[in-house]
Amino acid sequence: MMQLIWNGLIVGSFYSLVALGYSMVYGIIKLLNFAHGDIYMLGSFVGFVVLSSFGGIPASASIPALLAILLLAMVVTGLIGVGIERVAYRPLRRSPRLAVLITAIGVSFTLEYGIRQIFGPNPRAFPVRLSSESFDALGVRVSVSQLVLVIVAAVLMFVLAHIVERTREGRAMRAIALDPQAAHLMGVNVNRVIATVFFIGSALAGAAGVMAGAYYGSIDFLMGFVIGLKAFTAAVIGGIGNLYGAMLGGLLLGLLESFGSAWLGGEWRDVFSFLVLILILTFKPTGLLGNRVVERM
Repeated sequence: MMQLIWNGLIVGSFYSLVALGYSMVYGIIKLLNFAHGDIYMLGSFVGFVVLSSFGGIPASASIPALLAILLLAMVVTGLIGVGIERVAYRPLRRSPRLAVLITAIGVSFTLEYGIRQIFGPNPRAFPVRLSSESFDALGVRVSVSQLVLVIVAAVLMFVLAHIVERTREGRAMRAIALDPQAAHLMGVNVNRVIATVFFIGSALAGAAGVMAGAYYGSIDFLMGFVIGLKAFTAAVIGGIGNLYGAMLGGLLLGLLESFGSAWLGGEWRDVFSFLVLILILTFKPTGLLGNRVVERM
């Protein structure tokens, strides 16, 4: 039982990091950014390119090297996210939501097949693999790589929560989420704050991509599609637009997949997870932590 919980938390931490970007963007401008999963994929390829340029990395330096590359990937993917918002989404901010949604899907395909043209269709081996050494704790077999990834994910989530709840920039984000026009009249630079939201959300997805590459050992140009769908599901389960809901939804989805695989078999994992999603939305359409919003006329 405890082993299943631990395994679910590992996968759930990836889902949570990507789901946070979905929730942040949707909470601010009500956009379902379906290209967000591909930012996760870009993060893994940024790490791949940088690590490959250095050649082999000694096993003793794998964790420091991974953390350094993770920070670099966060900066690069954050800037890419800002560029996407500026070029693809900002001109359509006052357009019908369907037009923006179609644009997001177009951006997703552009990123996927752009990477395919550059790196080819075949999976690539990630240059750094974390140590596979493990130890027993409370009856759970824990590997060093798993522990490092969970700690990094937890730190990133804590930092994001601090930014949103305790900083001036975070107050501006919450003000725009409530009423962007009123926030603009009060002197908030709406465009800058939205760009910051895209930077932070994309940086978290890029970090998750590097972590996934080091954990699973293989990356490919379509890896962002599945986790993007799962992260969107996690955001909806927790209550899209709610940061804590995104964290909870990601961890819960990871646990559901872990227990679903153990009870029903790996081939039923996704069926079990999405069945729970349907049940949650049937009885609580706003998600576990979402609040019902009344549209102002």
